Amino acid sequence: MDLGDRKCWGNSKKDSWRTTLVLAYQSLGVVYGDLSISPIYVYKSTFAEDIHHSETNEEIFGVLSFVFWTLTLVPLFKYVFIVLRADDNGEGGTFALYSSICRHVNVSLLPNKQVADESLSTYKLVQPPERENGSKVKMLLEKHKILHTALLILVLLGTCMVIGDGVLTPVISVFSAVSGLELSMSKEHHEYAVIPITCFILVCLFALQHYGTHRVGFLFAPVVLLWLLCISGLGLYNIYYWNPNVYKALSPYYMYKFMKKTKKRGWMSLGGILLCITGSEAMFADLGHFSYAAIQIAFTFLVYPALILGYMGQAAYLSKNHQMADDISYYVSVPKSVRWPVLVIAILASVVGSQAIISGTFSIINQSQSLSCFPRVKVVHTSDKKHGQIYIPEINWILMVLCIAVTVGFRDIKHMGNASGLAVMAVMLVTTCLTSLVIILCWHKPPILALCFLLFFGSIELLYFSASLVKFCEGAWLPILLALILVTIMFVWHYGTTKKYQYDLQNKVSLEWLLALGPSLGISRVPGIGLVFTDLTSGIPANFSRFVTNLPAFHRILVFVCVKAVPVPFVPPAERYLMGRVGPASLRSYRCIVRYGYRDVHQDVDSFESELVNRIADFICYDWSRPEPTSDAGNEEDGFRSTRSSGEYRLTVIGNSDFSTRDFNPDESIQQLSVSVGLPTAESITDIVEMDLQTKTRRVTFAVDDNNDTEEPKDRQMREELQDLLDAQQSGTAFILGHSHVKSKQGSSVFKRLAINFAYNFLRRNCRGPDVVLKVPPASLLEVGMVYVV
Repeated sequence: MDLGDRKCWGNSKKDSWRTTLVLAYQSLGVVYGDLSISPIYVYKSTFAEDIHHSETNEEIFGVLSFVFWTLTLVPLFKYVFIVLRADDNGEGGTFALYSSICRHVNVSLLPNKQVADESLSTYKLVQPPERENGSKVKMLLEKHKILHTALLILVLLGTCMVIGDGVLTPVISVFSAVSGLELSMSKEHHEYAVIPITCFILVCLFALQHYGTHRVGFLFAPVVLLWLLCISGLGLYNIYYWNPNVYKALSPYYMYKFMKKTKKRGWMSLGGILLCITGSEAMFADLGHFSYAAIQIAFTFLVYPALILGYMGQAAYLSKNHQMADDISYYVSVPKSVRWPVLVIAILASVVGSQAIISGTFSIINQSQSLSCFPRVKVVHTSDKKHGQIYIPEINWILMVLCIAVTVGFRDIKHMGNASGLAVMAVMLVTTCLTSLVIILCWHKPPILALCFLLFFGSIELLYFSASLVKFCEGAWLPILLALILVTIMFVWHYGTTKKYQYDLQNKVSLEWLLALGPSLGISRVPGIGLVFTDLTSGIPANFSRFVTNLPAFHRILVFVCVKAVPVPFVPPAERYLMGRVGPASLRSYRCIVRYGYRDVHQDVDSFESELVNRIADFICYDWSRPEPTSDAGNEEDGFRSTRSSGEYRLTVIGNSDFSTRDFNPDESIQQLSVSVGLPTAESITDIVEMDLQTKTRRVTFAVDDNNDTEEPKDRQMREELQDLLDAQQSGTAFILGHSHVKSKQGSSVFKRLAINFAYNFLRRNCRGPDVVLKVPPASLLEVGMVYVV
């Protein structure tokens, strides 16, 4: 769930204390729902099989000590004080770390990279001077291509574990909350009630996803706050009433006594203890919705003390009630007089925590898709006012089916806890590894500091990970299986997409071929605008040459559109469009590169079309106002306006105000120009597109000043070009997309044949087409069939 325009909270130093406190309160419902519900199932999962509560209380006090220090070291010290500082322009999560590393080190495997992207305001970073040892690490990463692939696989693994957590967290949270009914009914009835009720709640939760959370999101924070006050109040009551000396168990000495007595069984029980930090990763993943100060305040002064009091209260109760050794549940420590209200609040809190992880799963899949690491899926924006609230139908129903299957298949906390614990620790290990690289490559700290961070927190997480991994046959196999399937899908899709791009790059058509097209070859120009979508940032794509070969005509206004992802969280709208000519002005052919960050919301087709025409009009005005080239006088007669470089024309960043532009050559050598000239703006050049939903017709009004007095030749040519653009827009727009089939070359390896011929083509046939993702009207769609031999 997003709470508004993320840029409002971009710099925590500028937030007032009142704003920060409001954000801290709002973060409770989004960030801490999963973490706050963990006291319901941690003790129950820990004492499920490996260890048992005894008269000496060494087990319960030892577990309490482990819980206290785990919560202190991992969420508090690691995340709140270190990892949250490794943000990417205010954004957090696995892709934010990878994006930061890719901008500092040339390890990105994304296609169509341009040096022009480095001039984005969100790309540039203030960098301290590099250290010699840090430069060695950078050189090592850049030198070996296999390390680029290994880094990408590590990021994909962390992403897949987050998606796996999106399956397991709703199950264990809701199941644990509903399990409180066991104290109010017999064991026979309990077995037949908890599973159906849990499944019913999960089905309702997923069925309501398409409505979005903006209508009920304001209730999330009060529910979690009420739950935190509830567990802390019950904790204080149990400490005071049952065992005021339970605080002594916070000493690390009790961990030593616990391990000394339980030995291997105690190590295996760590798989249940680690569940106390389930949801900690959300503090970093949801950083972009709030601010560093807000998340830090909420956890340090409310969530952390409430959780510690909750765990201490349960331990205090169990230390004096050994008859409950065979039935360690959170609800046994709740007084009977308030048990039902607590049960209701717990179920509500579990739903809030589940909603947060489901929304996070949608978000990370959308990020993966934008970086060409996930097959195309339909993304629905559930709120027009709040950025980032999305719904993905296919993923939603797959998650629901998996959640129901896990609930019915496992049927107990032990197996659910083993599966969830392994997924949680895998994500944390990936974050630790990537943060270590950020410390060296982005912060330019001594490598010894990064090594200390890696060894200290990595050893803690490896200890817990090993305890979960040993439970492979008791539930831990599930996240591993899900991760293997998802990593295979994501890597195959990225591999196939990269190979397609390389084919396009090697088979693109030269500019001279386009310039040679004309009436003498039987080529005609038809009214309208043709938008040719391609992944190339220069040259003419092969699918367009195939289109013209089979249908010798193309539109009067031709635009080669490249919608590309940039390794930044968002691209400012004023820097989104990179415009240039393809050929002379008389050809009426343009190139438009539309840049999006991995957290940006893509425009719908109607707003994109009208925005694109506006930007082309802005570019035409800017291009004709530039000083004319003096190297070749003949260019003026031919209508050449933009300086050529290596067969292409200079690209210009066209903003949406004051024509503040920067020019770049397609051959990647940047020449920055700061241009500010007096040009006609929206007052004299307007584009008003109205949709009549009943008649399905589009009325276009594009006004150009009709002032011919003392008009210079270049002004006349500019007016003619703008008039052509107006006429073409009134005639309609066609979207020309490639419909590709990819196959491997003869003699390719077995792996490549399996990956391309079977896996990639299967995914391509069964995922959304580019026309669906772009929401192209079927009547405006032209598909060009292409066979890619890679």
